[in-house]
Amino acid sequence: MVQIVSLISFGLSIYSFALIVYILMSWFPGARESQFGEILGKICEPYLEIFRKIIPPIGMIDFSPIVAIILLQFARQGFLQIAYML
Repeated sequence: MVQIVSLISFGLSIYSFALIVYILMSWFPGARESQFGEILGKICEPYLEIFRKIIPPIGMIDFSPIVAIILLQFARQGFLQIAYML
């Protein structure tokens, strides 16, 4: 049971890291059009799109990825607390 909880927690951490890398790639011209950027886009965009529908950009700044990462971390922490209570 502990191994499964650790694996899920690790997976959520890796996904958070992938989101951060994907977001930072927007700062570099052509980075998202690379093969690596397209793979990350297929993985990250479905999750980010949920938040982009709810939270509109303010000016040219999109705050929805920040909210998405924070919510993912809250979910990870909540999952760990529930799993270790069992």
